[in-house]
Amino acid sequence: MKSHTVSTKHWVSIFLSVMVIGLFFLQAVPSYSAAENPAGATGFTYSITFPDNQVDKELGYYQLKMTPGQHQKLAIALSNPSDEKVTIDVKVNGAKTNQNGVIEYGESTIKNDPSLKFDFTELVKAPESVDLAPGETKNLELTIDMPETSYDGVIAGGVQLMRAGQTNAATDGGGSKIINQYAYVIGMVLQETETKIDPDLTLNNVKAGQSNYRNAIFVNFSNVMAAYLNNMTVEVQITEKGKETVLYERKQTAMRMAPNSFIDFPVSMNGERMVPGDYEADILVTSGKKKWTWKKEFKITDEDANKFNERDVGLVQEKGLDWKLILLIVAAFLILIILLFILLRFLRKKKQTKEDIAKRARKKKKKQVTELTSNKRKKPKN
Repeated sequence: MKSHTVSTKHWVSIFLSVMVIGLFFLQAVPSYSAAENPAGATGFTYSITFPDNQVDKELGYYQLKMTPGQHQKLAIALSNPSDEKVTIDVKVNGAKTNQNGVIEYGESTIKNDPSLKFDFTELVKAPESVDLAPGETKNLELTIDMPETSYDGVIAGGVQLMRAGQTNAATDGGGSKIINQYAYVIGMVLQETETKIDPDLTLNNVKAGQSNYRNAIFVNFSNVMAAYLNNMTVEVQITEKGKETVLYERKQTAMRMAPNSFIDFPVSMNGERMVPGDYEADILVTSGKKKWTWKKEFKITDEDANKFNERDVGLVQEKGLDWKLILLIVAAFLILIILLFILLRFLRKKKQTKEDIAKRARKKKKKQVTELTSNKRKKPKN
């Protein structure tokens, strides 16, 4: 039976320290202005000059009022205060929602939701990197090309700025390699109208999986509207189909969802083995006065249960008796005993042979001495 190799493999834990710039709607996050932007671990600084179509110039992020088909250029000033050359990697990312109900504007492996009509990364373009000589300040130029179609709601994303080569500055600790990466992420919200859009949720599926290499049930649902969903609370209870006893449950508050994004909400199985069968998820999501409820049946197959149980690092695997291995060990033990017996017998026989030879030699010598003495006695006198 396989076992997970997290504790034995040399793997990389990446901590991406991201400073999200701004206050998105009613959600409080630290706001950093250009003046509050020391180089620190990133090795460079930046400053933003807002264009005339910035909705609120007191914000620390871009919130631009656009028109259909509008083409616009933006400039972010990048400065290198150090005495060595700095290369800054630039990535444009759409806003996503992670498993904890936190919106990510930086680089992410989360896929786009099918409800997303206009991808932020297709509208906003930037160079892949910018080189700064010691003491140099240079503008990072961004271009925005809005869709020709009129659009209600918002399109959200971020521009990530990270010093290149940070993956080379790794530290080893306790057998694990840790790579500390630092980046700035400047948020950007694009809108064409003032029309208010209410968020709306749709349940996609419920299925078995793993969170941090431990068994879990994932509830996947989407915010299918081009609007932020704030102050979200999610409650999930898992039962066997047709039964009332709650097997697993989870409640989390103060969550958010990005426009046109999904969330994979994990419900831990508390370190228990995954058991095949038919189950039901009772789901309640609330945000202010809004409420969404679903009951969803799902199945855990034998294949999934075996696969995830095998990979769960918290499980003590129950292994059956391996008779082939037992027979092999017994046979090896018997062979060892037989070889030892033969060796001891050979040594004993060899020792006995030596003793017999020595005994015969003593007898022969004694006989010779006796004969010599006898001959002397029989010798005639002169």
